[in-house]
This record gives sequence, C-alpha cells and structure tokens, in this order.
Amino acid sequence: MSSARRLPPLRSLAVTGALGASVLLLAACTNADTTRSSVAEAAQTESPSGTDTASASPSGSPSASMSEDKTQRKDLVSATKVTWDKAADTAVKEVPEGKLVDLELKRTEADATASPSGSPTGSPSPSMPNPAPSAGSPEWEAKVAQSDGTLHRIDIDAVNGKVFRTMVDPDQDPDDKTQITGWLDKAKQTPQQAVKAATAKAKGTVTHVELDENDDQQVVWDVDVVDKGNGNKTSVVVDAANGKVLSQKTDTD
Repeated sequence: MSSARRLPPLRSLAVTGALGASVLLLAACTNADTTRSSVAEAAQTESPSGTDTASASPSGSPSASMSEDKTQRKDLVSATKVTWDKAADTAVKEVPEGKLVDLELKRTEADATASPSGSPTGSPSPSMPNPAPSAGSPEWEAKVAQSDGTLHRIDIDAVNGKVFRTMVDPDQDPDDKTQITGWLDKAKQTPQQAVKAATAKAKGTVTHVELDENDDQQVVWDVDVVDKGNGNKTSVVVDAANGKVLSQKTDTD
C-alpha cells in the first residue's frame, strides 16, 4: 500500500520535468530564429561600402557618349569661319579643270604636315604652301578630280581659308580613276545644286559633300547638315542626275 501511494508523485514529477524541458527548448528555438531574422534584415538593409550598385551609373554610358558627339559637332561648326562653298572654290582652283568630288569639315590632326600614313614609297610628296593650323583646329579636306579621274587632296584652314597642303592621292589605281570619271559623267547636278536641294530639307551648316554611288548603283551626292543649335546631323542623299532628294536621316546621338 505504501508503494502505491508513492507512485502518483513520481509520475507528476516526470510530467512536470518534460513540460519544463519543452518550454526551455521552445524558448531556445524562438531566440535562435529571432537572431537569424535580425541578421538577415541587417544584411538586406546594409549595402556594401554604402553604395547601391544597381543604381550606380557606369562610366561611358550611352547618354554621356551621345551628348559628347553632339557637343563636338557644335564646337567644330562654331569654330569654322570658312563656309563649304568658299572652301570648294578654293580647292577647285588648285587643280586645272578640276571638279570637286568630296569635301569634309574635320579637325586637324597633330601630324598635318606629314604624308598620309601608309603611302607607298616614291609617292608624291605633299606641297605645303602655308603653315598648318594647330592640332584640333577646323579644316576642310577636299578631293578634286582631274578629267582623267586623278584625285588631288587639298587641305584648307577652315578659319583663314588658306591652303596648307596639296598632294595627289597615292592610293588610286586605274579602276579607281575610271570609276571617278564615270560618276562625273553621270552627275548632271553640281555640288552647289545638291546642297541647295539638301538644305531645303534640313536647315543648318553643311559639313560634308561627297559624290558616291548608292546600293541601286545610282550616282548620288551625300550631303551632311549640322544644326548649330542642338548638334543634330542630317544626312541627305540627292540624285546626282536629276537633283531629287532620295532619302534623309537625322542623327541625334
């Protein structure tokens, strides 16, 4: 009988102990979960080195590049004092009975007084009638063809209008000359007429005029016009036979 009376307290003690252990285990788990949650939240809110890499703009982004191109075009046009037609007249006078086939506004290179790189040995040396402008200054680079298709390159200071280099194109072969004479025979429109047609479509400063052939084997004048206000460049293609504008495209980059 005495042993029967001691049995209930032992069971109660066991139950109580089990419950206590469960409570302690639950508390420990809860604390561990809370700790892990706090660490995770801290990791999410703290960005490395205080920088949000997703929102940082990489250097050389497209918008920066586009803005730079437009700025360069505007600066080049603003620094130019000699218009395309005056440069064209100056270039043509350098070649007896010559005809303009290309004229481009560009910046003078640092080695402007040197022969073009890659010129073959024994090629004609350039003539330097006047000092070359400083590197980065605007110049007009013209190409004028003789009646047999031989091209002469004439570089003109775009600020004072003086020729500072003339030379025969050293890279032409007989096929090149034949192509040039063929284009000139088909080109019934002068550069001046082509520019007039182009500037009727796009207002601005003419920076490039070139006789060329399109994919349809039509002889055309390619004319580039830059808007001095916003730096946009519009390229207009004019049929060299009849003066019709075939296409135009504006570069806003």
